[in-house]
Amino acid sequence: MSDCADPAGTVGAFLCRAGQRLRAAAIEAPRLEARLLLAEAMATSQEALLREPRAAVAPDAASRFAALLQRRLAHEPMAYLLGRQGFWTLELEVSRDTLIPRADSEAIVEAALEVFSGPGGRVLDLGTGTGCLLLAVLAERAGAFGVGVDLSPGAAALAARNAARSGLAGRAAFLAGDWDAALAGRFDLVLSNPPYIESAVVPGLMPEVAGHEPARALDGGADGLDAYRVIVAALPRLLAPGGHAVLELGQGQAPAVSALAAAAGLASRGLRADLGGVERALVLAAR
Repeated sequence: MSDCADPAGTVGAFLCRAGQRLRAAAIEAPRLEARLLLAEAMATSQEALLREPRAAVAPDAASRFAALLQRRLAHEPMAYLLGRQGFWTLELEVSRDTLIPRADSEAIVEAALEVFSGPGGRVLDLGTGTGCLLLAVLAERAGAFGVGVDLSPGAAALAARNAARSGLAGRAAFLAGDWDAALAGRFDLVLSNPPYIESAVVPGLMPEVAGHEPARALDGGADGLDAYRVIVAALPRLLAPGGHAVLELGQGQAPAVSALAAAAGLASRGLRADLGGVERALVLAAR
C-alpha cells in the first residue's frame, strides 16, 4: 500500500508513487528520475515541482508522464526519454542511432585540447555518433574545421543537427561512411571513441546499455580491438605532419592499443585518465 501523503492527482503524489515504482525496478536514483520525468511531461523545471508539491497534474501531462515512466521502468536510458544529454559545455540531441555521451569521454576532449592549439586546423572524428567529441573541440578552438564520419546515416544526420544547435554548422561536416574509406587529405587532429567492448561481454552489460544503445557502437569484436586495428592502420595516412590522434580506451586496453600503434609506426604521447581513474585517452603522433 502506498504511503504517499499528498492528495491524489498532485505533483507530490505522482512523484512519490513513481519513486516507489522506480526503486522497485532497481533504478539507482528513483526520486531524482521521477522529478526529471514529471518535469519533462509538464514542461516545467524540477525546482517548480518542489515548490508546489500540491499543484494538480493536468490529464495530458499525466498521460505523458505515465508513458515516460513505463519506458524508464523498462530500463530505457533517461537520455533517450528526454532526447538530450549534456556533454562538455554543450547540450546535444540523442537518439537510439547513437551512444549516449558520457562524462568519461570528456577526458578525450581534455587531451585533445592539450595537443591541438588552433586557432585553425582540420579535425576528424571517426565514429562520430552524436558529434560530441568533434563539437566540443570545435567549440574551444575558433577557426578550426571538422569532419565527422559514422557508419550510421541516422547518426551522421543527428550529429549535423547537433552542430546546428551548437552554432557550429559552418565549421563542421558529417558523412556516413566506413571509418576512413571515403576520406582524402590529412588532419591535424583525429579523434575516435570506437566500439571497444568484447563481444562476449556486451549481452551482460547493464540493461540500459545492452538493451537500448546500438550494439554496433559497443561491440569491438572478440578481443575488443577490431576497430582499433582499422583506425590505427589508417592514422599514418590521415595525420598531417605534427598532427595527433586521441583515442578513447576501455579499461585495461592501453597496453594493447599502444602496441598496435607502435607496430603502425606511431608514437605514444601519453595517457589521460577519466574522473574514475581509468586510463581513458591515448594520445598518438606520427614518428
